[in-house]
Amino acid sequence: MEKIIITIDGWSSCGKSTLARQLAQKLKYIYIDSGAMYRAITLYFLRNRVDWTTERQVEDALHNIELEFIPNKISG
Repeated sequence: MEKIIITIDGWSSCGKSTLARQLAQKLKYIYIDSGAMYRAITLYFLRNRVDWTTERQVEDALHNIELEFIPNKISG
């Protein structure tokens, strides 16, 4: 079976993450919490007082951020 990318969209607190984790486990896929990545970048911006309305500051900040993806053996 060829693997495909599955994305799930919906309202806040409607069960997207729960569904995604269960689906990934059943299909033996990797679950990626993209929301956690966005929150990590936001936290960096807040801690470093990055003005997100200034394109140059955003570009400079993004060059300093290193996100690492490490699969979790339990949730994928």
